[in-house]
Amino acid sequence: MFEAIRKHSKVVMGVLFLLIIPSFVLFGIDGNYFSEKSPVVASVDGKDITQNEWDNAHRLESDRIRAQTPGIDGKLLDSPQARYAALERLVRDRVLRAAAQDMHLAVSDARLAHELQSIPAIAALRNPDGSLDAQAYRSLVGAQGLTPEGFEAQMRADLSVGQVLGGVVSTAFASPAESDLGMDALLQRREIQVARFDAGDYAGKVVATDADLQAFYQANTRVFRQTEEASIEYVVLDVDALKAGISVNEDDLRTYYKENQDRLVGKEERRASHILINAPKGEPAAAREKAKKQADELLAQVRQNPSSFATVAKKYSQDPGSAPNGGDLGFFTRDAMVKPFEEAVFSMRKGEISDVVETDFGYHIIMLTDIKKPRAPSFDEVRPTLEAEVRQQQAQRKFAEVAETFSNIVYEQPDSLQPVADKLKLKIQTAQGVMRTPQPDAKGALANPRFLEALFSPDSLQKKRNTEAVEIGSNMLVAGRVTAYQAAETLPFDKARDRVRDAYVARKSAELARAQGEARLAAWQKAPDSASGLGATITVSRDQMNGQPQALVDAVLRAPADHLPTWAGVDLAARGYAVVKIGRIVARDAGDVAALKAQQQQQYLGAWAQAEALAYYDVLKQRFKAQIKVPRPSADAVAQD
Repeated sequence: MFEAIRKHSKVVMGVLFLLIIPSFVLFGIDGNYFSEKSPVVASVDGKDITQNEWDNAHRLESDRIRAQTPGIDGKLLDSPQARYAALERLVRDRVLRAAAQDMHLAVSDARLAHELQSIPAIAALRNPDGSLDAQAYRSLVGAQGLTPEGFEAQMRADLSVGQVLGGVVSTAFASPAESDLGMDALLQRREIQVARFDAGDYAGKVVATDADLQAFYQANTRVFRQTEEASIEYVVLDVDALKAGISVNEDDLRTYYKENQDRLVGKEERRASHILINAPKGEPAAAREKAKKQADELLAQVRQNPSSFATVAKKYSQDPGSAPNGGDLGFFTRDAMVKPFEEAVFSMRKGEISDVVETDFGYHIIMLTDIKKPRAPSFDEVRPTLEAEVRQQQAQRKFAEVAETFSNIVYEQPDSLQPVADKLKLKIQTAQGVMRTPQPDAKGALANPRFLEALFSPDSLQKKRNTEAVEIGSNMLVAGRVTAYQAAETLPFDKARDRVRDAYVARKSAELARAQGEARLAAWQKAPDSASGLGATITVSRDQMNGQPQALVDAVLRAPADHLPTWAGVDLAARGYAVVKIGRIVARDAGDVAALKAQQQQQYLGAWAQAEALAYYDVLKQRFKAQIKVPRPSADAVAQD
């Protein structure tokens, strides 16, 4: 049969062409022909947000944070909480964009121009005549991977979105009386005495028979369920792993030193004094001409007698910051001043007086008083820094070269990670108790949902094969394999006996502590003078809990204070019970109130505005049917008192 097909291949190809091509014409070419469709993780206004979009948003946000904070621990950015926060921001942006479109919120060309000009990096690109340096502007936005048209469209969209919540925030209002009432309640301090009935003190009174334990086990089988988990080994390919195997050639290092001497030396600083005659750009031409004439006269005066520059500046300069100092501006580098001023200063010789320089502020006469050129460091002084930079650059280039090799080896030799570790000199790492979802304390690869999903795939679990190479960050790949697997199961009573006993004793101890505490509370409420065992008097507030549990402080501050002293009972769950005597409200210091009142009113107004914005955003989420379809990661466990 195959021989017949080979002999009549042209006929067969023609038939296939006639069968396949019409289906593409009629139904289109779905992406699923070539790749698996990315799962949907959220939706807004009937439009899906996919896993790929989520991953891209998280990667962009992580890259932005790394650029702003180079020293940040990258593991923090890969945590489940950080990833989920990126998804929430993505959903929020989609909701606000949908609202802006629905409300027909537009941004005028004038508003866009004003906002662009308020960006310092763009304002610095203006020519002396006030026009924008188009080529420099194109280069600036090009560094972000955008064209000027694309950047302006993005800016316009962001401004439109800002109007959605901007109106709510800007119109928020809170009177001084409301602010005082809210802040006084929030910061109120109360004087208390506490009697604690700790559960641990009652453990010796608990009698646990076998029948009790059996009944407790049957009623709480979910508590004694063994979770699904795996023991794994994995290898990570990243720049740091590659740097360890790179040795830097001495000649290359010296060449790099020569090529980067300008950068290593640092920026030249210049010191100048100036005389400013104010003439803002928007002033009438007659006023600007008058200011220019005055500047010309002063220029002639100081050129005739350069030693009088400081005296003339003190008398005539209209710059309130420098005039009292004789016009002295101190030392500064390039990019610290507006362009025309900077160009004049850095083209002058020491002691020289410039011509009249026009800027948007007016007319300047400049004297260059000093030049500070930094000393060039020697090769030996900067060698460690240069070596680290070169090793980093070489590792980044090497990563691009070996990433494909890494992916191929873990796929082609699926029964072991040793070949890829040997080939690329990587360390095989191990981990036990790994679950399908990232745990609160997970770091690095173990905090990445995509890697865990690959580990718990049927192929990985059943055949113990390597996972594919999974990208978990910028220039970071990981592959792993399961070495042992424990399926989820409910532990039989015999295996769970110790855990059952501990849980039973803990619960009964808490119940005994609660019963004792409630009995004391009832007795002391009837006969306050009989109270004994109360601790020393302490003062608590929401911002100063004085070592007390959050639940206790909340109960104390919620308790009615119409008639003091009063009593409150606080159930501390597994920790036991507390009885609290609330003695009095401690007044805030009058001096502190006067000093902080204005600041606290602003804080209250800000909190109120934020609350109104969040409430309005919740309404918008409902209106545009925003839905996140993946579970929120559990918060870190909090140690109990």
